[in-house]
Amino acid sequence: MRRRLITSTLAVVLVVIAVFGVSLVIVEARTIENSAKDSVQSEAVRLVGIVENRLVGKEKINSEVLKPQITQNRYAIVKISGRAPIATGTRPTGQVIASTASGEHGESVTVEEPRSVVSEEIGRTLLIILAVALLAVLAAVVLAVRQARRLSSPLTDLAETAERLGSGDPRPRHRRYGVPELDRVADVLDGSAERIARMLTAERRLAADASHQLRTPLTALSMRLEEIIATADDQETVKEEATIALGQVERLTDVVQRLLTNARDPRTGSAVDFDLDDVIKQQVEEWRPAYRNEGRILVLTGTRRLRAVGTPGAVAQVLATLIENSLMHGAGKVEIHTRVIGNQTVVEVTDEGPGVPPDLGSRVFERAVSGRNSTGLGLAVARDLAEADGGRLELLQQRAPVFALFLGKTSPPGGNSGLLGQGIDPGPSPSGD
Repeated sequence: MRRRLITSTLAVVLVVIAVFGVSLVIVEARTIENSAKDSVQSEAVRLVGIVENRLVGKEKINSEVLKPQITQNRYAIVKISGRAPIATGTRPTGQVIASTASGEHGESVTVEEPRSVVSEEIGRTLLIILAVALLAVLAAVVLAVRQARRLSSPLTDLAETAERLGSGDPRPRHRRYGVPELDRVADVLDGSAERIARMLTAERRLAADASHQLRTPLTALSMRLEEIIATADDQETVKEEATIALGQVERLTDVVQRLLTNARDPRTGSAVDFDLDDVIKQQVEEWRPAYRNEGRILVLTGTRRLRAVGTPGAVAQVLATLIENSLMHGAGKVEIHTRVIGNQTVVEVTDEGPGVPPDLGSRVFERAVSGRNSTGLGLAVARDLAEADGGRLELLQQRAPVFALFLGKTSPPGGNSGLLGQGIDPGPSPSGD
């Protein structure tokens, strides 16, 4: 493209120079020639006047008297009636420019000038025109190169940007070039880069969320299967454990569907009115083997027979994340406390561990933020799941940590609610606690 721009610019300049240059040479040549003829004619008239004045004054007229009056390189012949012709100057050879003037007393003067003098002047003028044309061509080359570089460099840069997008690097470059058309292309490419970056981020986020969120139900499912293997001789126990395992598989499927839905449109919610006690009971049953193995207990306190607004699978996953965090990072007794605040149902999960480090605070819900060398995704995904249905997840207390899940509240059937004050012990611990 650069070569084409330079070639086209030079072609235009050469055509302009050819048209106007030739015309200028012709006009200047005619002007010089006419000027030479007028000069010769003027000199002939002047010499006639001089000769006539000398005749009237009866002064001497010869070549020595007339020679100082003749311009150099010119030749003059003076003819007076009754006298021999008087010649002065050097007679030119070849083609000449001649002019004759006559006086009132019958005298005449003929002035001649070599045409070569005119040709030399025309040649000098032609050289000047050619020099100007050459300078114009050089200036055109410089301007063409600069213009070609100004246009081709942005196109090369845009091509590199497009190549980067094609190779999987969606970072926008935000470069502008001062050319509206090219800036428009740059705007489109930057917009495409930002959209691709958002899509890639969503895909990576989905992969990370899925891998993290599926780990918890798969762990619970594997523990349930271990229970089935351990009690293979007890058919009733096997049937009960298998039923619970199937329920976990269904919830696992719900988690996958939830993650896919949030990946397509995070604003899409599927909140319904559900029994909160059933979800909490299901989580307690799922985590009973893990807590039994660690010699710890899980206690339920607070208000019973609560109903809330949300997605049961999402709420279960949020509670599973909080219970798992207390198991992995906490210590001692883990308490799940339910209460009502205004028009909201609150589920609080707390343990007797050291809690969240002071330097983290509310940042514990940010992605990749962790104080325990974990992935830092669990609480971030849990908050996203809670907010998708209009709820929220907060850290109310850092020491002896209290995580609170706020959900919309609905009235229970019959309008009655009770208080749960007893603990649910996941079974005897190995340590005898």
